[in-house]
Amino acid sequence: MGQTMRNKITLGGDSALLVVDIQNGFLPGGSLAVPGGDEIIPLVNALARGFENVVLTQDWHPADHLSFASQHPGRQPFETVQMPYGEQVLWPDHCVQGSESAALAADLAIPQAQLVIRKGWRRAIDSYSAFREADGQTVTGLAGYLKQRGIARVFVVGLATDFCVAWTAIDARKEGFEAYVIEDACRGIDTAGSLAKAWADMEAAGVQRIMAADLAQA
Repeated sequence: MGQTMRNKITLGGDSALLVVDIQNGFLPGGSLAVPGGDEIIPLVNALARGFENVVLTQDWHPADHLSFASQHPGRQPFETVQMPYGEQVLWPDHCVQGSESAALAADLAIPQAQLVIRKGWRRAIDSYSAFREADGQTVTGLAGYLKQRGIARVFVVGLATDFCVAWTAIDARKEGFEAYVIEDACRGIDTAGSLAKAWADMEAAGVQRIMAADLAQA
């Protein structure tokens, strides 16, 4: 793992950059901060300038979302519970709709982004992937949007590598897209071995692990 591509990847109209959850709640000082989450923003801004197509995602929870530990008396963040769709990690309250936590990072400068996918707004289902919620069934509509626009390849950056980035990349493969994760434009949480597992799962799904330098600059 961690091998770089031998040939530079040339971007075209069939490529889209998916910028995942670069929001205040996941940056240092946020309630669910990803270590070093702010460090990737300049690189993500620079990468976005090389893409014709850019989509942003935004975690967008109601205040009483059932993935919040606060909704489970006696439970603490990072414990797990069983939900109808399987095991659920309980999180600190974060990215509540309309809050400062949910706002996109102030330094994120991608005004040309064409779509913002808000996810996790259904109270009873968590949502990591930009394509499907955590039940594996409820779709966001992103796959249809991309396919109707003739996009075949997606490049994923953002937060966090081992959760929303990985789930998005794996679901992109399930939807028939070529999928690449730009490793140096992501940061992970890495709780209980989650980062190594995520990379193994992505590799098994056919996701390609690259660095920003693997992209041909226009």
